Amino acid sequence: MMQSLKEIVTNKVSGLTYGNRLILPFKAHFLKVIIEKDVITDFSNSSCGINIIENENYTDLYFLEYKNLDDVISEFESIKMVVVEKGKDIFDFKNHVKLNIYLQDHHKISIEETDSDILFIE
Repeated sequence: MMQSLKEIVTNKVSGLTYGNRLILPFKAHFLKVIIEKDVITDFSNSSCGINIIENENYTDLYFLEYKNLDDVISEFESIKMVVVEKGKDIFDFKNHVKLNIYLQDHHKISIEETDSDILFIE
């Protein structure tokens, strides 16, 4: 059964990373993804920066400009994103969730919600 984004953050459910791929344990509408200095807002099939593949219980994000995320994202940096959980109203700003994704050892990633007051590139 698919967990809600709130449950994933609260229960500290990990995702995975392999090469240029993030495997996130949720489905969402992606509004913005920030990796290094790249701000990605084009998630269409013709996007040259990212490819998103939604599976039954998870989402794959392929960062097309990067060969291996471990080579460019240190343990002190994060991939930032603004998402709206699938099934929620994308037009209600209360549903916009700001996440930090941290790469850890052994292909694991941690997913943390940022405080809404923290400066986040808008």
